[in-house]
Amino acid sequence: MDLFRIFPEASNREEVEENTPEPEARNTTFVVRNLDFLRNLFSKTLGISGEKVLDELTLEGVASYIQSGKCKNIICMVGAGISTSAGIPDFRSPDTGLYANLQKYNLPYPEAIFQIDYFKKHPEPFFALARELYPGQFKPTVCHYFIKLLKDKGLLKRCYSQNIDTLERVAGLEGEDLIEAHGTFYTSHCVSFMCRKEYDLDWMKEKIFSDDIPKCDKCSNLVKPDIVFFGENLPKRFFTSMAMDFPRCDLLIIMGTSLQVQPFAALVGR
Repeated sequence: MDLFRIFPEASNREEVEENTPEPEARNTTFVVRNLDFLRNLFSKTLGISGEKVLDELTLEGVASYIQSGKCKNIICMVGAGISTSAGIPDFRSPDTGLYANLQKYNLPYPEAIFQIDYFKKHPEPFFALARELYPGQFKPTVCHYFIKLLKDKGLLKRCYSQNIDTLERVAGLEGEDLIEAHGTFYTSHCVSFMCRKEYDLDWMKEKIFSDDIPKCDKCSNLVKPDIVFFGENLPKRFFTSMAMDFPRCDLLIIMGTSLQVQPFAALVGR
């Protein structure tokens, strides 16, 4: 590697050779200089401030920034990983994830359990799974209460969640604090577009734990919890809120999600 690329300010090759640090220090210098280069590049191409925000790239650095009073509109983006320590499996972890343990439902493929067309024809596997994961059987984790603490301190702009377990609500977040991007068990609706009668959490819980397939009292069609299945649109509030929230965000905290599912993953670009 040509050291003039690392130390372009050197006037000649002899000066470089005389002042070249040991390999470990040289690597550190190279990394620091390249981080500065990338920071400047991103600030110019993306039109964002090149100002250094964190004192250090650690949790302590983030905590120090929060305590400094410089950020007052914190957004949290969270996924199933914040609920795993409560005993709720995530979706994609090998061996332990939800998709890896659905063989007993005899599905054509794991994701079928959350496909709206498959659900309408074969609702039994979903409601069997719902009995295992139903809200009220698990308690919030330290991550959920951290988000609630941000709310209590007046720092939380919004929590965008991929989770359907309602643990954010159990921890103390309310409707205005929360965008449940993939829906929730909190309410349910008849699947018929001509009916759409709403049912509450207690009604759905009684049906699920009595081994009944929930049917609408009004039209006898299936009733589904308001979680977003593959083939359904995300809630309108997801789109209207992100347009207002993200331009004001001064700290984005991402926890428990691998950001593989769109359009949720695209939020970071905002």
